[in-house]
Amino acid sequence: MAKAPKSATIRTYHVGFGDCFLVSFAYGPTAEKHVLIDFGTTGFPKGVPKSRMMDIAKDIKQRTKGKLHAVVATHRHRDHVSGFATQNGKATGDVIKSLDPDLVVQPWTEDPKLGPKATGPRAGSAKVKTFGAGTSEHIGALSLMHEVAQQSLAARNLPKALRHEVGFLGQSNIANPSALNNLMKMAKNSYVCCGSKSGLEKVLPGIKIDVLGPPTVKQTDSIKKQRTRDPNEFWQFQVGATRLAAAADKNRPLLFPRYAEKSSSRHPVNARWLIYHARTMRGEQLLQIVRMLDKQMNNTSVILLFQIGKKKLLFPGDAQFENWQYALGQKKYQSLLASVNLYKVGHHGSLNATPKSLWKLFKNKSDNKRRPNRLLSLMSTMEGKHGSVYSQTEVPRDKLVHELARKSDLFTTQQLKGKDFFHDTVVRF
Repeated sequence: MAKAPKSATIRTYHVGFGDCFLVSFAYGPTAEKHVLIDFGTTGFPKGVPKSRMMDIAKDIKQRTKGKLHAVVATHRHRDHVSGFATQNGKATGDVIKSLDPDLVVQPWTEDPKLGPKATGPRAGSAKVKTFGAGTSEHIGALSLMHEVAQQSLAARNLPKALRHEVGFLGQSNIANPSALNNLMKMAKNSYVCCGSKSGLEKVLPGIKIDVLGPPTVKQTDSIKKQRTRDPNEFWQFQVGATRLAAAADKNRPLLFPRYAEKSSSRHPVNARWLIYHARTMRGEQLLQIVRMLDKQMNNTSVILLFQIGKKKLLFPGDAQFENWQYALGQKKYQSLLASVNLYKVGHHGSLNATPKSLWKLFKNKSDNKRRPNRLLSLMSTMEGKHGSVYSQTEVPRDKLVHELARKSDLFTTQQLKGKDFFHDTVVRF
């Protein structure tokens, strides 16, 4: 086997709204190393068969000839990990487990041995300066987010538009215990943060891997300030919204029981208009809460940069601005990012997951479609699932898609039709 790969084939799977990428590094005519980056969905377009996720799992098994070398779960959102769930040996996660991966890479926040006040990885869990316990209670806050997400799905009397988005974001942020347990047990885990070793170096000879995210709470104030401002001040003012979210299940504990107000199910006719609008306002508040949960979980996303010779492949999961901010402020990472050849578009093409400061760094983007080494971009997405055109938060964001198509060779899963459910992109080194 060659000391370094000669090429890589990135198989982009059509998982609807979600991510699933199989990166196969070719070291010779018959020698390959396979890395699966995420496997999840929160819904498919109409007409997609119910067997799609299993079809993908079986294709991964066939493509890898029964052996995966590594799995990367960028973060715990359902649209990135639901495919790892198991069920009596017959689910998609069981198929992936059977491929016997050597390593699973996850963000430092997933380490089950971390305490609720941890602000960084444990000593020895990642080869980077050790960050001990602090006062941020970052891990505890992430756990609480799943409880709020679960409550949001119980919300009643919301206008249709709000109900759709609250439901989607709530479903995305619900804990995925089966998938997470499978990831934790299927192989040795490497819990990473910005600047740490990925663990992939031993699995992928001849490839340099830089971990650009997520940062630890102590590495950057951007996540810490956002988190302490929102739960301690913003959530407290939204007690009515969380009370509404829990109303469907009287046995569920409230987040803020001391502040919970009583409500009546019967109202005078002349009060119903006011009550309707009050509920609408609470719905807007609830939507703000679940949007914030979604953003916080995205900011735990792993960002990996693969470097093979002079070629670089960037996979940022769903990392949003606060996650990116730390790496983009480091000159060494700015220099690396400038020469990226392939970019997996962050967060399905959302408004704030491809920061303009990052986009400006890419020197290989060009209006000239015939330019050698023109930037390649891959996007897994689905319209109409997240955000709205009215508020200019639709995913994928139209302006970003236009810029990607103008300045790079863009492939999006929305181009796949009929029975086609994957697309191969080859990068030669």
